[in-house]
Formats: sequence, structure tokens, C-alpha cells
Amino acid sequence: MIPMLSETPILAMDQSLICSPKEVDPYGELKIFAGSGSFRLAEAICRKIGVSVARSETKIFSEGNIFVRVLENVRGRDVFIIQGTDRPVNDNLVELCFWIDALKRASATQVTAVIPYFSYAKGDKKDEPRVSIRARVVADMLEAAGADRVLTMDLHSPQIQGFFKVPVDHLYAMPVLVDEFKRRNIPDLVIASPDVGFGKQAYRYAEMFRAPVVIGNKMRVDHNEQAEVLDIIGNVEGRNVLVVDDFTISGGTLIEMARACKERGALDVYACVSHAVFAKNAAQKIGESPIKELVVTDTIHHTAESLPPNARIISVASLFAKAILSIHRRESVSRLFESEEESAS
Repeated sequence: MIPMLSETPILAMDQSLICSPKEVDPYGELKIFAGSGSFRLAEAICRKIGVSVARSETKIFSEGNIFVRVLENVRGRDVFIIQGTDRPVNDNLVELCFWIDALKRASATQVTAVIPYFSYAKGDKKDEPRVSIRARVVADMLEAAGADRVLTMDLHSPQIQGFFKVPVDHLYAMPVLVDEFKRRNIPDLVIASPDVGFGKQAYRYAEMFRAPVVIGNKMRVDHNEQAEVLDIIGNVEGRNVLVVDDFTISGGTLIEMARACKERGALDVYACVSHAVFAKNAAQKIGESPIKELVVTDTIHHTAESLPPNARIISVASLFAKAILSIHRRESVSRLFESEEESAS
């Protein structure tokens, strides 16, 4: 007789997510796997839900080939694979595709790719001759590998959801970041967007703070990841400023916006971003900048570049945990944000 695999051990469960087994597993047992690029966040998410990360194996051979293996029975299970596509971007992306393929071949009922940071979201349009729409190519790759749906956070352009034929659940770090700064009761606060492109989201931040908005007029002349803020639309004199954006790579946009605000009479300048990518030397530049404090989330695990002394990390694990359970139970994910918006109004 073939011995049965032992059940996944149950950990201490977040009381806000607690529910009976009948409620949790109406569509097959929930299994959460972690890719090598997001293991720490996956562990935090699983602690919130009250399960362990499912057993798996990843190897990188000497010539660079990636090998993945599922070490648990997933036949008939509702499976989530958590793998961001931050540095090394292409290795993590290929590994994610291999995980999806392995899980589908192991007869998982549904495979959801949980991508905390979707790196190629920046390549969302053909704004120059003879260039690739990279986000569309990546969407096709994930679907070809067998992904049934995608869960991600703060896409650079929300319309990227339209590149997919499978459902995409788009989370926002905004509720977590807003709560962090609301606790500080910063007086005379102004919300600042570094450019017009993030202006609509900046207005959503402003509504939750009941604060005014200013917009930076940013110019980027090439692909050197450096931008210049030419002007600010709105008044920051004698006010504290919170600069909001979806991600930062070199830190240049945040730093230029902070300098522009200080030159126009702003008091303290804070900043928050969902994804702190941090290229080489970015941390040092941010640490030496006029930014009093930069708050980022844990969608990216920082190994190559340490955080600057004026930066701190807050977790979005609880938000991802709630979204995963909502998807698993076939409930609305957007309701997670409706409650936040109602509480702000």
C-alpha cells in the first residue's frame, strides 16, 4: 500500500483571516508555493493565512539552467505560486514559467501566478520605432506556460491587465502605505506626484488623507533612468510633503521631486513607493537626499543593495493573504479596497 503524504502543518493563524475548513477549501485544498525570488514574502503570507509554504525544490546548474520540482501532491488542488520578477529579472521570470508548467503537469486544478513586482510592466507601449511591447510578451509567456490567473500589485500601467486573456487581480499598496503615514499625524500635509502619469493615483492618496495635491513636471530625455523635475504645479510653501510613486529604481525621480519641493519652501519631505527596486548606488543617493524618510513595501527582497538609513520597510503580506483567500473562495478581491475607500470618505 502506498503511504499517503502527511497534511501540511498548520501554523498560528491570523485571527482576521480565520475560517472553518469547509469555508477554506470548497474548490480543493489550498497550496501555496514560493519561488526563489519571493521566499520571504511567501513565508509571511503563509503565516497570515495559517499554513506552511508547500515543499518544492529549485536548482541552478553550472551553465545557468534552472530546474524546479514540486515535492507535494497538487492533483486537484488550488495552487498559488509566489514569485516576483525583480533582480535577476530574467532568471526569476523563467523560473516562474517553469513553476507554472510543473504545477499544471502535476494536475493542479487552478494555478495562480502571484507576482508581487511585475518588472516588465514598464514596457507597456510602443512609444519608439522598432521596439518590443515587453509587458505583452511576458503576458503571452505566462499564459503559454499555463497560468490560469495572475495576482499582482501596483502595475506601472493598470491597462496591462488587458494584455492577458486570463483574469488579473490588481492589488494596491496604497491602503497599507496610507495607514503607515496616518499614524504619524503629519500636519499641513500635501501629496505630491512626481509626474502627470501617477497623478490619478496621487489624487486617490489625497482623498484618503483629505489633503491637496501637487504635480511635478518631469522630463526624461533617454533610457539612463535619470529624470529632471522642471516645475511643480501647486503650492508646497510652508507645507510638509509626501511624494508618492509606484516604484523607484535609481531614486532620481524621488530625489529631484524632493529637491524641487524644498527649493519652493516645503518643510519636511517624505516619500513612499510600492516597489523599491534600487539599482547600484541608489540607496546612497537616497540617504544623502532631502528626503526625511522613505517608506517601501516588502514586494522586493533586498540583497544586492542595502536600504538607506532614512528608509524603512512595511509588509503587504496581509493584503496578499486576504486576496489569495478571496480568490480561493471565489469571492471579490475589489472588496478589499472598497472598505478602505468607504472608511476614508
